[in-house]
Amino acid sequence: NGTGVTTADQIDFLRAVVYFGYRFNEKFLLNTEIEFEHASTGKGGEVSAEFAYLDYLARPEFNVRAGLLLLPMGFINEGHEPTTFLGARRPDSENSIIPSTWRENGVGVFGDVGSFSYRAYLVNGLNADGFSASGLRNGRQKGASAKADQFSLVGRLDYTGVEGLLVGVSAYSGPSSFYPAAGSGAGVPSVETQIYDLHADWRVGAFELRGLATMAKLDHVAELNAAELSSTGAAAPLTGSNSIGSLLTGHYVQAGYDVLAGTVNSFTPFVRWEQLDTQAEVPLGYARSGANQVTITTVGFSYKPIDQVVVKVDFQDYEKQDGTGINQYNV
Repeated sequence: NGTGVTTADQIDFLRAVVYFGYRFNEKFLLNTEIEFEHASTGKGGEVSAEFAYLDYLARPEFNVRAGLLLLPMGFINEGHEPTTFLGARRPDSENSIIPSTWRENGVGVFGDVGSFSYRAYLVNGLNADGFSASGLRNGRQKGASAKADQFSLVGRLDYTGVEGLLVGVSAYSGPSSFYPAAGSGAGVPSVETQIYDLHADWRVGAFELRGLATMAKLDHVAELNAAELSSTGAAAPLTGSNSIGSLLTGHYVQAGYDVLAGTVNSFTPFVRWEQLDTQAEVPLGYARSGANQVTITTVGFSYKPIDQVVVKVDFQDYEKQDGTGINQYNV
């Protein structure tokens, strides 16, 4: 991997997901998804509700949703089932900046108006104690006894007026709470967190093209660095190039072609090019790390014997600005 360190090959039963849903009548609909990760809770795995919400279907233009909600950002967060995206692994931008799978407790509205669809929710905010130089992923509260003294807004608008084309924008804004251990970080304000993305997906015949650009902006990062805690709970301020990013950026473009289009089977070779920088900007007095500026090239294929079953194989080349990198195969 360019560092002189040999890493072991790994085989992992990463996810098993069970869906439960029930339509009580023409107005009320329940949707839930239960996920088992890494096969055993005794070896770093977990069992969790990926989402669990109740819909009140008033009319196509206006409906109400409440419960444990998937935040409507990017492509992967709401469509994270393997049959819905190319590649054995999710794009890194939709992992570190848009922290898929991202779900929080909340309430909101959704609907379709002409060629536009929208979703807008009020949800509990992120926990800034989980932010790091590598991104926002550990700031998710996942609906589990979530700190809810402050709330955030998230919304999405998509245009689908041209056959095969989806173009849209998503935005998230709100304070991320910080709860340091006793004796450290007193007086740290909440961290205002804003995340945006632009996304487009175009499908014509056997060809599909997808692109996404996302960014996140944080304030009070210097104060957060000074008060940040280690995993042991002891005070461990972040210094130098370990700073949390005050600006995070990521984007990718992906193209695939189904060579078996028109048959029962689907075989789609694809390529994805992505750039990610979780320290695009850091506060004055801190340094950016080249390890967090990465270009990822992914080449592989997805094979579907039927629409509901997929086998994926790909190769990924990670090139970091500091000269290190990793090559890996995923099945």
